[in-house]
Amino acid sequence: AVVSTQSTGEALVAVVCNLKPANMRGVKSHGMLLCASDKDHTKVEVLRVPEGSKPGERITGESFTEAPDAQLNPKKKIFEKVQTDLTTDGSLQVTYRGELLRTSVGPLTAPSLASAVIR
Repeated sequence: AVVSTQSTGEALVAVVCNLKPANMRGVKSHGMLLCASDKDHTKVEVLRVPEGSKPGERITGESFTEAPDAQLNPKKKIFEKVQTDLTTDGSLQVTYRGELLRTSVGPLTAPSLASAVIR
């Protein structure tokens, strides 16, 4: 499934920004937009960032005590390992290993996909 630019509009979005830049379809990509997806990837939704969050604000969880790596080493496939534990719960909130992911003002959510994978 594909996410259209109209679905994001002027809204704040969640982006992984410490990935190594990569060329995608002839354009240099410096980040990855996070979306919720159903199991067969036929429905994709851009994650919602809570209103009042600030652009560039770090998304975190209560047990995250270390500073993130400045840039993930693509050979170690760190994000790919983390991604397997990113999901939405029954309340549409985004979790990592069951822990809510949030900005300073509240949790990230999916518009309608519960028990979704995050990619």
